[in-house]
Amino acid sequence: MVDLLQSIIPPALFFSAPLIFTALGGVFSERSGVVNIGLEGLMVMGAFVGIVFNLTFAHVFGAWTPWISILVAMLVSGIFAIIHAVATVSLRADHVVSGIAINFLALGLGVFLTKQWYDKGQTDMVSKPFYTMNIPILSDIPIIGPIFFKGVYITSYIAIIVAFLAWFVLYKTPFGLRLRAVGEHPMAADTNGINVYRMRYIAVIISGLLGGLGGSVFALTIALNFSQSTIVGQGFMSLAAVIFGKWHPLGAMGAALFFGFAQSLSVISAGIPLLQNVPQVFLLIAPYVLTILALAGFIGRAEAPSALGNPYIKGSR
Repeated sequence: MVDLLQSIIPPALFFSAPLIFTALGGVFSERSGVVNIGLEGLMVMGAFVGIVFNLTFAHVFGAWTPWISILVAMLVSGIFAIIHAVATVSLRADHVVSGIAINFLALGLGVFLTKQWYDKGQTDMVSKPFYTMNIPILSDIPIIGPIFFKGVYITSYIAIIVAFLAWFVLYKTPFGLRLRAVGEHPMAADTNGINVYRMRYIAVIISGLLGGLGGSVFALTIALNFSQSTIVGQGFMSLAAVIFGKWHPLGAMGAALFFGFAQSLSVISAGIPLLQNVPQVFLLIAPYVLTILALAGFIGRAEAPSALGNPYIKGSR
């Protein structure tokens, strides 16, 4: 039983980490009232920047390269998210249309620059990715240690820690109260002296930072290079996790863990007797089918922030 859990849990955590980061970004954006369909594009931008930076500076930073790569990817994706903020908050464009445009722009830019810089459709494989590790002390705990803390990616646990930090920020700080207020009733928030536009800009930029982090972590743990098919559906799955998790950081984390487990099925199926005879194609499509079923079953009971998707015009009723 321990061996079975050891073969299931680390891969599930491994596939969940990028989804958790990106879903948390979606929670911040949508809690402020800005729909962010562009999570996929933000992940693409994060993956592209993370890989290119890693390939370019691996000889300079050595073992620190993957860590610096994800920080740079976060920064660039955060800046990239400002495009969405300007369109939706300042110009009051349709949030869905703007998000789709972000997705196309990020993918087109990433593929174009890859072709220009590497003269082919994909980058080289990175030489300094993240590696699995045994977490000191915790991996020596009987039963629990081998299951949860042996042969894992440290990014998986960073994602879980960030989810709890996001919960604390949103629900236990004045900043979180203001952010949720502009997503529920922006006019009341404005009346109380909260700058609605600024809060929404900050929330969208945070979603860019976390989306870039998710994309770069995916690229540097799972894909190890960048091409047009590196991030396929991961951002949309993260958006589904936001909705499935009822726009709550810990709910989004739980949903991302569920979707991560679904993605890991095709990898771990050989070690699970019940799945050994299931055709591989069914296991590959399982995450997307489960995403649809999860949303079909729960979206009706999830209440979105009241002002989600509605542009705010100062002084209007």
